[in-house]
Amino acid sequence: MNKKLSVKSLLLGLLLIGCQTPQNETKFVKFVNPLIGTAPAATISAIEHGHGLENNSQVVPYVTVPFGMTNWTPQTRASETKCQAPYYYTDSIFQGFRGSHWLSGSCVQDYGSMTIMPISGDLKCLPTVRGSKFSHDNEKSTPYSYQVHLDDYDIEAEVTATKRSGLFQFLFEKEGEAHIVVNPNSDEGQGFVRVLPESNEIIGYNPVHRIYQGLGEEAGFSGYFVVQFSGDFERYGVYQGSELFEMETQVSDLKDLGAYVTFQVQKSEKIYARVGTSFTSIEQARKNLEVETGKLDFKEVKSKLRDEWENILSKITVEGTNEDDKVKFYTAMYHSFLQPRIFNDCDGSYVSFAGGKQIMNSGDRDYFVDFSIWDTYRASHPLFSLLIPKTNADMMNSLLQKAEQGGWLPIFPCWNSYTSAMIGDHVIAALSDAYMKGVIDLSEEQYSYLLQNAFTSPKTDEEYEGGKGRRALKSYLKYGYIPLEDMVFESFHNNEQVSRTLEYAYDDFALGQIAGKKGDLNHARILHQRASNYKNVYSTNDSCVRGKYADGSFVKDFDKYIRQGYITEGTPYQYTWYVPHDVAGLMNLMGGRQAFNNNLDLFFSAGQYWHGNEPSHQISFLYNYSGQPWKTQQLVTKIMNTEYSTGVGGLSGNDDAGQMSAWYVFAAMGFYPVCPSVPEYVISGPHFDKITIAFENGKELVLNAPGATSGKNYIQRVKFNGVETSKTYLNHFDIRKGGVLDFKMGSKPNMEWGTGINDRPFSMLQEKYSD
Repeated sequence: MNKKLSVKSLLLGLLLIGCQTPQNETKFVKFVNPLIGTAPAATISAIEHGHGLENNSQVVPYVTVPFGMTNWTPQTRASETKCQAPYYYTDSIFQGFRGSHWLSGSCVQDYGSMTIMPISGDLKCLPTVRGSKFSHDNEKSTPYSYQVHLDDYDIEAEVTATKRSGLFQFLFEKEGEAHIVVNPNSDEGQGFVRVLPESNEIIGYNPVHRIYQGLGEEAGFSGYFVVQFSGDFERYGVYQGSELFEMETQVSDLKDLGAYVTFQVQKSEKIYARVGTSFTSIEQARKNLEVETGKLDFKEVKSKLRDEWENILSKITVEGTNEDDKVKFYTAMYHSFLQPRIFNDCDGSYVSFAGGKQIMNSGDRDYFVDFSIWDTYRASHPLFSLLIPKTNADMMNSLLQKAEQGGWLPIFPCWNSYTSAMIGDHVIAALSDAYMKGVIDLSEEQYSYLLQNAFTSPKTDEEYEGGKGRRALKSYLKYGYIPLEDMVFESFHNNEQVSRTLEYAYDDFALGQIAGKKGDLNHARILHQRASNYKNVYSTNDSCVRGKYADGSFVKDFDKYIRQGYITEGTPYQYTWYVPHDVAGLMNLMGGRQAFNNNLDLFFSAGQYWHGNEPSHQISFLYNYSGQPWKTQQLVTKIMNTEYSTGVGGLSGNDDAGQMSAWYVFAAMGFYPVCPSVPEYVISGPHFDKITIAFENGKELVLNAPGATSGKNYIQRVKFNGVETSKTYLNHFDIRKGGVLDFKMGSKPNMEWGTGINDRPFSMLQEKYSD
């Protein structure tokens, strides 16, 4: 059989069959707008507190399955430069569709990516030359397809996707020459492409390089791709820069390289392409493509992907009269389910962690990478544990596999590599939350990796500089805080000593939770003591955290309202409230409940709250701990209304792999995980009249809150399964059993509900609450 003819015939035949597939109605995905957040933030706190690209949520309109290996986006910028996303709404030139591995909502870099671009008329290859003007009036963005009209070429282009592949439909509106250009996006002048005319294919790869630790070093793997076309080529070639090499089949390791194929098309003719991807090999990319799309055409894949998003979004059904709120809610859900990404091939193959020298196999579970864990431990992973615990278990198992393969539990694992991109050790917090909620179990060997992070530093400088182990752990253990003299040079974020101290204290608490559950009472006791180390950087005179030297003295020049080098991406006042495990202890330091409330009131009235940075995300919920829960209800409502919108600038600050969006999902449901590793959620009140949560165990939780969508956002009273309760928190295990939560909502605060000392959420030193 002629292979070239068979591929063409198969694709064309399947496309004809697909024309008969009916389009099903959607109930949830119709509310998702992936363009929200693709323009600079237009929110109050972002304008006030954001710096540079912190004022952009850095999301792109991904077409992908939830947690897909490769995500497909329109490309308006060609580089793989740090902090430059592939697409910005403010750009006006379309350069192609990128098979991207950009960490959604981040300020990192893309890697191992490729781009495919249709062109009519004269052949142009370089992204900055071949780009076409387009209008936002003529782009249609959904989670399951992106469609755009290329004005310069009279082409209607559309993409849909599977877990590891992209499918493309290019409608050429005028007859003549049609070209499709393919290139790896290598800023390092590396990469490879080859045209295989006998099989109507272009194959290639793009080597991955590290940033942060090991900047510029090869990560040990590449992004591989196979492109298959539905028609025979009239001509083909490769290019480098502006130079074309017609009928040549291969080019490698040069800057600005790529390949092209040329067709003769009739008016309104369609050319189809499909792209398989892998991080293992070209053959695995081809296998992934065949397994996922072999007998499916473009319309069938598009319909299947729409159904996948419909299924995951249907886990929460919201009802109310405000349609814009539904758009914000389901778009937030969409953004929440983009990362971390699946890394293994369809047969389970993946390159090993931290160097990729072995081919591993994940069996019947997916192996995940790109954990923006400093952000996502807060709400994203708790959301996964609530809605999709089996998937979150696979994610946690992936983190533990990285420890087994690399020798250390990774602090902030991206690009399948160690990094110390952000501060803290929140991989422990994510694992602890999953363990304490029964999502995962931990063997003694796995537990030992967590203890190693908390008690031991690497023996060699090479390991430490490569991103293994906690930064500045020796100082932290010696002083009970990290003094200003320790500059923490072996990290992307230098200094930030006070923020590190606060975050390690919380991580110690989270690990202590595991130790206690496992019956390791010695480590539980030590970690419980270390969880109070936040007190060591608190200045009573300032009612605020403050930089501290090794001799115990505080830094002299001090302004808690402005950014300081010992604070991460914020002010000392903003970080003062980062004691999620011991709000009662912080309250005692401030002089009791009233002083705490006065200080919190001052913080908000001074305009210090910045929703665009994650350490602020729990602050609005803290009034539940101090007997004034109506203020939490008021503030959460205000944040939802002012920091999120349906506009393209409707996300405040970097979305950071979905954390900003996961916050909104929880807030809209009316409860939030202030302290992951404690199986509780702090109540703020629902923002829809009715919410139904469908759990994996088959149970349902119904939240009734009549009037919530029309402005009744203050809780008057609550009943859980018919029993009245004044507690300002929900137990994870109780709500997972299903049932009905009835909220009576009002337009004015009820200053009696939830104010008792026994109504307050968990705090480590709750027995010492000061009233």
